[in-house]
Amino acid sequence: MIREAKKEDLNDLLHLYLDLHEEKIPEYSPNLSKTWETILNDKNHHIILNEVDGILVSSCVCVIIPNLTRNARPYAFIENVVTHADYRGKGYATECLDYAREIAVGNHCYKMMLLTGSKKQSTLNFYAKAGYNSMDKTAFIQWLE
Repeated sequence: MIREAKKEDLNDLLHLYLDLHEEKIPEYSPNLSKTWETILNDKNHHIILNEVDGILVSSCVCVIIPNLTRNARPYAFIENVVTHADYRGKGYATECLDYAREIAVGNHCYKMMLLTGSKKQSTLNFYAKAGYNSMDKTAFIQWLE
């Protein structure tokens, strides 16, 4: 079942992020709570969840970014695409990305973008099969401390 995150989903989502790149679940703190509330209250920030039998198996984030170019049409940025290791290869992340596309289309976005840190060909093939290409843009990242 595809849906957007609710307040009570935080713990399960943080556990799922261990399959993304996190090494441990962050300690609950005022900053974590404030960040979670900010995300949940932002109409442009969508955390998409895919559940199977009540278990969170896949997720992605879709942020709608207002824009002054392209006739003031926004664009969507996709981040934190993850599927629990035990559930990979079954289409769950694709369902999340499809839902994100529906959100983007519903918000009249002119494009969707995502970045991946993976160099694995299977991951790159997955994104290509989902309709993304790596030919139109070049990404540069500056990591901040």
